[in-house]
Order: sequence, then structure tokens, then C-alpha cells
Amino acid sequence: MIQNSSMLVDLNISVWTGRKMDKKVSEEIDASKGTHARAGNYHKKLLAGTQKLDELQKLVSGIRTWHYEQTLPWSDGGSRLLPMANFFDYKATLNAWEKQFEECVNEFLVEYPTLVSAAAFQLGDLFSSDEYPDVHKLQDKFKFRSVFLPVPSAGDFRIDVGDTYKEELKAQYEKFYEERVNTAMQDAWDRLHDCLNKMSDKLAGHEKQIFRDSLVDNAVEMCQLLTRLNVTADPKLESCRKKLEVALVGVDAGELRKDDELRLDVKSKVDEILSMF
Repeated sequence: MIQNSSMLVDLNISVWTGRKMDKKVSEEIDASKGTHARAGNYHKKLLAGTQKLDELQKLVSGIRTWHYEQTLPWSDGGSRLLPMANFFDYKATLNAWEKQFEECVNEFLVEYPTLVSAAAFQLGDLFSSDEYPDVHKLQDKFKFRSVFLPVPSAGDFRIDVGDTYKEELKAQYEKFYEERVNTAMQDAWDRLHDCLNKMSDKLAGHEKQIFRDSLVDNAVEMCQLLTRLNVTADPKLESCRKKLEVALVGVDAGELRKDDELRLDVKSKVDEILSMF
């Protein structure tokens, strides 16, 4: 039962965009181009010429990417399925990400007045002090929130709607539940398939292909992660994962680049796994 082996996690991170639509400039551009209607909007970076906010936004993007890699899709609302087998690693890393986020936000807020002064020089006539929030209000625009929830079972309808509607709601959720589980597992299969396809393409041909060490490293990490993301204990997925794991034992990207025979041998094993899809 998924309810006993997984939970749901909502991760919401918000960051100040540092962007503002300039109506006056937008109108000036339309006028200079002779448009007869608003053809577009000009958005300016309020901290143009500085990097601190860009670095913070890049950090958040990296956290979100990691979050999606470590979980499986569940609801359209943003909840992700987190297998219990991956919970402790996920939670420990999440705590580290949150601490890093808070430290970066605090550093940004301390430097904010200096960044605004620097932006005033960079923006010239586009600068308007009214567009910059007070540092205390700005602080509220940075949030890091995670919520862990149980996966509800179809029998959890405890509202008084009558037996007929209760059965209808239960059947509706059971259908949703089955679709979500299938989608989650398909995501796991797709990740493995994409990894294998990429390896097969890079290892193809008689001439040495240019590829990074990450080609092998990412495949090894994928094998490790799939041991925790296989929420239905799909034996075929586990078989494919094991075959790839065995194919990569002792394999080094540097050796693959130098050894044609080794490269073609690994490609043959990868293609054999692909044929199982």
C-alpha cells in the first residue's frame, strides 16, 4: 500500500523577483515604433548590474530541481510523492538547503541598501526609488515552507453526504489514486529510459564520442535513487536498474573515452536494457 510506504510533500519557496514593468518606457517604445496598440511591456531589473539576487534565484532553482529529482509526481496542485525509503536522506538535505537559503537571504538583506545604490548608477534615468520596497517589507517576500502529509486512502471520507454520494466519492478517489500511482511510476521509468538513451547515444559509433564524467556518475546516481523511488516494488523496473548497475561496475568515463572495446561493450549492455522497455 502506497499509504504505508510513502507520504506527500509540499515545498514552496518564494523569492523577490526584483523586476518591475515600466509603463512609461513601454509607451515610449510603442510610440517610437509607430504601433497603434500596446504591443509589449518593458520589464526592468531593479538590481541591474548586481549579482546577489541572481545568485539567490539560482539557488532556489537548484533546490526545486533537486526536490523534483528526489520525489515523484502526485497532484496537479504541487504535492509530490516521497517514498519513506527516501525520507531521511530527503529531510536531511532539505534542512541543509533551508539553512543555506536563510543564510543567503540574510546576506542579501544586509547588502540590499548597497545594491540599490549600485543599481541607481546602472539604471540611470530608469531608476525610481519608489519601486524599491523597504527592507522589512522585502523580508516577507522570501519564504521557505515544507509540509509533509499522509497519502489519503479512499475510505477517508468522513463527511455526512449519504451512502450513495460517499461511494461515488470513494470510487472517484480510487480512480484518481490509481492514475496518480501509474503517473508516479511512469516518471521513474521515464527517468531510467532517458538516462539509458543518453548513454546509448553518447557511446554510439566507432569514433570516440565527447562526453563528460557525469555521464557515468549520473547513471550510477540514478541506480541508487531508483532503489528508493520504486514505490510499487515493480520487479521489471528493479531488474532494469540492476542490469544497469552491473553494467557500470568498475566503469570509468575516462576509460570509456580511451577504450573502444569497453565503450561498445557497455553500449551493448545499455541497448539490451533499452530493449526491455
